[in-house]
Amino acid sequence: MEQPGTSLNKVAQITLLFWLMKIVATTLGETLGDFIAQTLGLGYSIGLAVTFLFFATALFLQLNAKKYIPALYWLVIIGTTTFGTEISDFIDRSLHLGYALGSLLLVSLLSLSLYFWFKRFRNLEVYPIFERSKELYFWMAVLFSNSLGTAFGDFLSDDIEFSYLTGAVVTGFIIIAVVALHYFTKINHILLFWIAFIFTRPFGATFGDFLTKPLAKGGLDLGTLNASLVSIALMVLLIFLSHHHLKKNEITNEV
Repeated sequence: MEQPGTSLNKVAQITLLFWLMKIVATTLGETLGDFIAQTLGLGYSIGLAVTFLFFATALFLQLNAKKYIPALYWLVIIGTTTFGTEISDFIDRSLHLGYALGSLLLVSLLSLSLYFWFKRFRNLEVYPIFERSKELYFWMAVLFSNSLGTAFGDFLSDDIEFSYLTGAVVTGFIIIAVVALHYFTKINHILLFWIAFIFTRPFGATFGDFLTKPLAKGGLDLGTLNASLVSIALMVLLIFLSHHHLKKNEITNEV
């Protein structure tokens, strides 16, 4: 196993910018996934294949990078959110398992990935990560958590029949509660991280649906293409800021 001193960190530091980028990435994953499968009419099976190819390509580039590169890292995050949207929709609409059972299945897969990660490394620290094997566990957990978040967001809107805006507000309050627990309690910070990470996905999913769905269904009717383009523009801006922040830190460390 490589030691921290012989390799460079491969993942993003958990800051406010990280969470802003995660929310925008999850919104983009929802709108772009729906654009591929629904707006383009490719269906969930083909959408699953297309988004898997994007995710696999981005992950290959990320794993073979020698250090943390914000653009590559966030391409993989977007890949997991887009692929996760198709996984959730495929489970519900092609396999007809429903969002409740689909969520249970994805909770089980996420729990197993975290269990084997902990069994191998004796911790679930998400920053920094140096070893490729540990990074693979990290991305597996990210994929399952984003798929779970999608399924849970759709469960709120389709099964419980919350409006898209109400679903976003509910998940937003959960995220705020997790932040408060982080600052004002001694609850394990890794546990709180994964709870927040999971719930930013349904927040992005329900907010993405709020942007794209027809007015009659409680949405703003912007369309999946327009909402995706806006999210892409925001993501490009945030990635630029992330690169700038990283470069500034590197210069500071050199001095």
